[in-house]
Amino acid sequence: MSNEETIGVYIFCGIQTETDEDFGEIEIEGEKKELFTIRYKDAAIVAAEAPMKIYHPNKDNLLMHQNAVSLVMKKNPTVIPVSFGNIFHSKEDVGVLLENLYPQFEKLFPAIKGKVELGLKVIGKKEWLESQVSENSKIEKMAKAVKGKSEAASYYERIQLGGVAQKLVTSLKQDVEQELFNPLKELAEASKSNDPIGEKMLLNAAFLVDQDNETEFDQKVNELYEKWKDKVEFSYSGPWAAYNFVNIRLKVEEA
Repeated sequence: MSNEETIGVYIFCGIQTETDEDFGEIEIEGEKKELFTIRYKDAAIVAAEAPMKIYHPNKDNLLMHQNAVSLVMKKNPTVIPVSFGNIFHSKEDVGVLLENLYPQFEKLFPAIKGKVELGLKVIGKKEWLESQVSENSKIEKMAKAVKGKSEAASYYERIQLGGVAQKLVTSLKQDVEQELFNPLKELAEASKSNDPIGEKMLLNAAFLVDQDNETEFDQKVNELYEKWKDKVEFSYSGPWAAYNFVNIRLKVEEA
């Protein structure tokens, strides 16, 4: 078996541009690699040379992909994100891909031009969630019934208790949607509520926001945080490329 690695072309995102652009370099598995563009009409794919292999979505690789897209966004905000881990044999192959994707890109450019994605996760504070549970007298009574019994004897009561707590969390999620998600949705061009991750997360949302409205959107997030900060934590992130609103999924085998 040869020790020489085959070098391929790893792609990060699509951009709208009429010229070759320089985005600097990124690090792929410890080696510095220059980002370059492969162009077709007013579209380009931003790529770098990298070893031809399967890239696993571990923390370092995902960060490498995200860092490259962030570098591009600083210079050219009209970015079409491409899913992680796509590597091709040659620049020619990427050129053919871009020609095939161009009709999609052409529609997407005006839809995302001058817009960024902002993320908001809302996580319930343990003390607040516990106080909500104890205020619910039905849960309280059931919890008392379970206390002091053996694991086996209280098994069914525990399952029931889980169900009641689940209903409470569902109603808290609905409150958060009404009071936090909906007002922010009004200020966004598009919005998406993804499935929460973990038991304490009450909202996992993404918003596509016009850059001209970003300050107003930030202010609204701050205003809502002030109202809710005793009950929840906010994890507010971005600006990102429009990952939640653009779905360019590629399968390398098809290339």
